Amino acid sequence: MKVVLAGGSGALGRRIAADLTEHGHEVVVLTRSARPGFPYRQAVWDGRSAGPWAAELEGAALVNLAGELVDRRPTPANIELLTRSRVDPTTALADAAAGLAKPPEVWVQMSTLAIYGDGGEALLDEHAPPADGPPQMAGVARAWEAAAEGAPAGRQVVLRTAVVLDRDTPALDRIAGLARWGLGGRIADGRQWMSWLHIDDLLAVIRLALTDPGLTGVLHATSPNPVRNADLMAALRDVLHRPAAPPTPAWLVRAGALLLRTDPALALTGRRCVPARLTEHGFTFRHADLRPALEDLLRRTG
Repeated sequence: MKVVLAGGSGALGRRIAADLTEHGHEVVVLTRSARPGFPYRQAVWDGRSAGPWAAELEGAALVNLAGELVDRRPTPANIELLTRSRVDPTTALADAAAGLAKPPEVWVQMSTLAIYGDGGEALLDEHAPPADGPPQMAGVARAWEAAAEGAPAGRQVVLRTAVVLDRDTPALDRIAGLARWGLGGRIADGRQWMSWLHIDDLLAVIRLALTDPGLTGVLHATSPNPVRNADLMAALRDVLHRPAAPPTPAWLVRAGALLLRTDPALALTGRRCVPARLTEHGFTFRHADLRPALEDLLRRTG
């Protein structure tokens, strides 16, 4: 299968490209500037309009993960940046596909479980309605999905993805760093839920979405066992052999977010999401439980 990756030059895109190549697929990466020595075939696009690159989509499979990293302050300018960086490339892909005699056979549209905002204690599966806010979470995600809705393709799968745990990535590095620095206590009251997914399982879910003709619509890419923040931090301390640590109060998280230029809602809110459709489909998670997943990722780096 020929798979086109939009936004495939970032860390996650390279992981997906390597995995698909290992499983025998041809990978083409859409990029704004070709990189010498890049290990996958590249096609240059501007991320805003259709062009010669559109021919790569003819009868191919598409994985759309184009978009700026969300780890930034929730200012109006940043919300606009995050939205446009997702909507513009998605609109360009849809316009390009519409001009083809044979549009993509399958369109895997990346999204995020942040579309549910702060989910509180609710158990959320694929039937849960998206939240109205906050704008940097639910607002951006809703616009991203809306841009892909109705795009020409044989079928479309929307992957609402949990926090992906992988080595040398911001999500895991930041929380593991807190534990290593003796700041590995719960954040605020520690009751906020975290939906998470090991990188190995994300790659397997993407392969399934690409190749299984029975999968369409919204799919939760998340471990079946979400955890509370307090349990996450305790597991991190244990895996990294760090002692108990005092909690980090919410006011300190907000102050620290100013210094780190990040969004405090990433730490202070949460969602208790489950992969109901994957479970019904018989998908087997390699890393369903948090502690073994962290051991797998951190045992050589702790």
